[in-house]
Amino acid sequence: MRFDFSCAPEVREIRERIDHPIVDGDGHLIEVIPLVIDFIREEAGPRVADGFERLVASRDPRERNVGGARVFWSLPEENTLDRMTATLPQLLYRRLDEIGLDFALLYPSLGLPLFSLPDAEVRQAAARACNRYYAEVFSGYRDRLEPVAVIPLFSPQEALDELEHAVVERGLKAIVMGGVVPRPAGEGGREAAWLDTIGFGSAHDYDPVWARCVELGVVPAFHGVGYGWGTRSSSENYVYNHLGNFAAGQEAACRALFMGGVPRRFPELRFSFLEGGVTWAAQLYADILGHFEKRNRDTVGAFDPCRFDLDLCNELLDAFATGPIARCRDRYQADAAHAKQLVDPDFDDFALSGVKRPEDIVDVFTRQFYFGCEADDPMNAIGFDERILPHGVRMNAVFASDIGHWDVPVMRDVLPEAWELVEKGHIDEAAFRDFTCGNVVRMLTSMNPDFFEGTPLSDLPRSL
Repeated sequence: MRFDFSCAPEVREIRERIDHPIVDGDGHLIEVIPLVIDFIREEAGPRVADGFERLVASRDPRERNVGGARVFWSLPEENTLDRMTATLPQLLYRRLDEIGLDFALLYPSLGLPLFSLPDAEVRQAAARACNRYYAEVFSGYRDRLEPVAVIPLFSPQEALDELEHAVVERGLKAIVMGGVVPRPAGEGGREAAWLDTIGFGSAHDYDPVWARCVELGVVPAFHGVGYGWGTRSSSENYVYNHLGNFAAGQEAACRALFMGGVPRRFPELRFSFLEGGVTWAAQLYADILGHFEKRNRDTVGAFDPCRFDLDLCNELLDAFATGPIARCRDRYQADAAHAKQLVDPDFDDFALSGVKRPEDIVDVFTRQFYFGCEADDPMNAIGFDERILPHGVRMNAVFASDIGHWDVPVMRDVLPEAWELVEKGHIDEAAFRDFTCGNVVRMLTSMNPDFFEGTPLSDLPRSL
């Protein structure tokens, strides 16, 4: 059977117009599950392999769920060519020019659910096997295809152990984490089951993990999901659970890292939040600035009941209290007087964040945080709109094809879909350059200057 892997006309037209590479900041590979299970068997024995196989064997959507939420049919099965392209490295390598990509980061498919597996033995063995799979199966193709290691975060030591295996021993250059860990009742001193957002109020101190990421030159990327949480827990409707779930998952991780002060303690570290788009990030950025303006240590005291002016209150009650309010006047005054007698606490909700001024917030969001945006999302333009974003900044939006998953029915459409932002006048070609190349290159090379050594991008300036 012969295949035509020639470049589509619309892809060719875009490539002829631009003068820079296209770097996919978030594509997906699809693992060959029997091979992963074989690796688990070799790494941890048949009992653990059988336990993992039971978790992934069912193709019945009624038997697959995350936290009770329905999850099913996540791969482009009908478009078998694309389905197998994400599965076979040689085939994807052959088709990169047809799709319009020069280089692709490939995140796991099977590896992502590991972030919520409660069985530590199965989870750790599966992560070890997946990372072996990525290194071995993609050997010989990594000048253009970089598989991303999966790093579970149930404990700092678990993460550190897998960082050593994946990055030091296996030589993988990119990593992905969950960002939110489900904890059972009793762990971390909580009476009920809860979600640990790692950076803030966590059951563990993860600073050794962030420090090791700096030493290894890897960017912590977060690809968590929000289905199974709160209202996204329908056992009947996958779309209901899926809508907005990636934004919710990434926002939780980002907010926790920021409020916990991780970026300020590790200013050389970069963080990537994937597949949720950039609108949630723009909202969080603006919201943090707004809260800091009104509730930083120097201003929050304006809302302290001790500052209440009882004399002025009495004058206003005399002048304007009527009817039912007048009948409650004495109790109202007594409550206000009692509140003024309480001890004035020293509140500073931003103490852990390390933020001292608005410019610190701007620095974290524009220098250290990066946001993966699917190609067909029209709201990606928000990240480049300096008229809207406070302080006239741009967010670090990163082009993410999401090839390999159901979100992309046809792989060769992803670049034209991203280019629509230019065609419709929502961004200019300079912004498109940042979106599809500059931002992700800066993110990766700021941590590892040699990230693209031996690839077609090796001659790109780091200041691109």
